[in-house]
Amino acid sequence: MIEVRGLRKSFGAHAVLCGVDLDVARGEVVVVLGSSGSGKTTLLRCLNFLAEYESGQIHIDGKLMWYEDEACTRKRPSREIAADRAAVGMAFQSFNLFPHRTVLDNITLAPLSVASRRLPKAQAEAEAMALLERVGLADKAHAHPATLSGGQQQRVAIARALAMKPKVMLFDEVTSALDPELVGEVLAVMRQLAAEGMTMVVVTHEIHFAFEVANRVVFMDEGLVAEQGDPRQVLLNPRTARLQTFLKRFKEVGYLAAELASGGGRAS
Repeated sequence: MIEVRGLRKSFGAHAVLCGVDLDVARGEVVVVLGSSGSGKTTLLRCLNFLAEYESGQIHIDGKLMWYEDEACTRKRPSREIAADRAAVGMAFQSFNLFPHRTVLDNITLAPLSVASRRLPKAQAEAEAMALLERVGLADKAHAHPATLSGGQQQRVAIARALAMKPKVMLFDEVTSALDPELVGEVLAVMRQLAAEGMTMVVVTHEIHFAFEVANRVVFMDEGLVAEQGDPRQVLLNPRTARLQTFLKRFKEVGYLAAELASGGGRAS
């Protein structure tokens, strides 16, 4: 579903992505880990073309995205970029909801106005209500974002992204701004999406989520994919010294190792 080759992105003289190669299969859940500044968020923003990159290619569902040529010298027309972006949903650390609009309005705005969908109002609202039911917030349809908890706002933001029927969902640290007791409700929605076969690339530090839900864990370091593989192998038996050092900050890794040693934990 996603094929990235030789992706390079710099901010001034600072190289953030240094030739990233990455494949994500249809229906696969890939969790991306890495220290601050490793390039993981920039990778997501390039996948959704919120950040323009200097060289490399991104194919989604077999289509060359964002540029008309593989040398990245000619951007596609703005209308095409907008249409293609609808296929790549993204949820952010900040919820980015319109505070003056209701939850229902926030979700229906894009399906009503973006040319690639432009639904009749009744259909857009029916689909939005189905999404709100899916994320457990049907009773909040006519509420305003300020009246919701952070976890509820994030679930609305995910529903809003799903309203465009994307082929791929990108998640950028969607639980990092939440109080600990609210994290679970957002992860539950993401687990449901994974179970339904949504292709997902997830930047997170939720180690349990990576271990239980991901098909593959990717570790980025200094703008490159430094290590990747099955969550059990990457999280419990890292090959590189850099990943070993990174994982030492997570007490969950020790808990997972102990659980597996006692016969519990994630199935092989």
